[in-house]
Amino acid sequence: MPASLGFNRIFQVLGQRNYGLFTLGNSMSLIGTWMQRIASGWLAWTLTESAGWVGAIAFADLFPCMLIGPFAGAAADRWERMRVMKLGQLLGFAQALVLGILYMSGHLTIWPLFLLTLFNGFVTGGLQPFRLSITPRLVTQEWLTAAIAINSVTFNLARFVGPALAGVLIALGGMGLAFVINALSFIIFFMFLNVVRLYGTRTPPSGKSFMTDMVEGLKHAATLPGVNAIILQLIVSGIFVRPVLELLPGWAARAFNGASGDFAALTSAFGVGAIVGGLWLAARKDAHGLARIVVWSNIAMCLVLLLFAASTALWMALPLAMLTGATMVSAAVSGQTLTQIIVPDHLRGRVLSVLGLVMRGSPAIGALLIGVASDHYGMRIPLIAGVTVLLCLMLYYLLEFARFRSILEDTL
Repeated sequence: MPASLGFNRIFQVLGQRNYGLFTLGNSMSLIGTWMQRIASGWLAWTLTESAGWVGAIAFADLFPCMLIGPFAGAAADRWERMRVMKLGQLLGFAQALVLGILYMSGHLTIWPLFLLTLFNGFVTGGLQPFRLSITPRLVTQEWLTAAIAINSVTFNLARFVGPALAGVLIALGGMGLAFVINALSFIIFFMFLNVVRLYGTRTPPSGKSFMTDMVEGLKHAATLPGVNAIILQLIVSGIFVRPVLELLPGWAARAFNGASGDFAALTSAFGVGAIVGGLWLAARKDAHGLARIVVWSNIAMCLVLLLFAASTALWMALPLAMLTGATMVSAAVSGQTLTQIIVPDHLRGRVLSVLGLVMRGSPAIGALLIGVASDHYGMRIPLIAGVTVLLCLMLYYLLEFARFRSILEDTL
């Protein structure tokens, strides 16, 4: 397919009113979220100079999804998704505002930072299945692959813009503004959500208890052929490899002897690569071939990260960070797209809650474990060990690739 035709699909799906409005508001909110995330990580480092504490803040941000995710997934198949999304923006606004006030008044220490981040983790974790399962009702199925890929581009554009803005604010001594801007971004997204309308009707609840629905969602995620393989890959990648992103403050300061500007440069490099990977996937016409992308993108990511771990200077690490971002997003979006298409609507909220649980919970566990290990063994050895684990799994998938692809793509 010519590139021009592929990128025309991107503009066509963004031109659809409801999806376009949702994406615009969501992108503003995500930029604010990444500004706060970067500011929180760097603040944790400056307060403690401990990679373990940086990992603990990332853990507080990501781990609550594992506790609330199954419940939220069952709720997403029962409750009005748009109404819950609006409530989530108001709760996020309150958290960011309190964080900003505490910082600017000089009362923000590591424990209030941890507890407020933990609260935000529960809010974000609760919203995750609602956010994921709402996309199929913003576009028709022919545009779903492009829409999911654009969601990733939006997320990673925010990962580029947010850290860049946060880096400027941190360098200028205005870290508190990062929290205030994030608070305002939640209100902006709330206003956009009020004018978005969803396609179709929601599948009626099953009439079963919450517990039954939760167990059913976990069961389908664990046993649905193909989906369970994607989830296993996300667990291994999330625990052993993905924490490199959460621990970038330690990489910038310890491995490359840098400061806040170098930290922002590394984070932005990951984001630029992720945008390229996401745009490439968004330009694809359909989902055929995504199983191959899942496997080979993970293998490429492992090889690039081994070079990243061996690099001794920032100028060497930046292009490798870009390549890591591109391959990481290519693997994640391909797997998420296949899952969205395979899972029926009446199970989508619950199964995607498991996907969201894995995507947020695994890096939380990994950031804590790898962060503590990095305090004892340095930044490089834990990353090399983690990459080796994922590479072994991907080589097994490669040996079983014909069966893996058949299971995932025969129903497309």
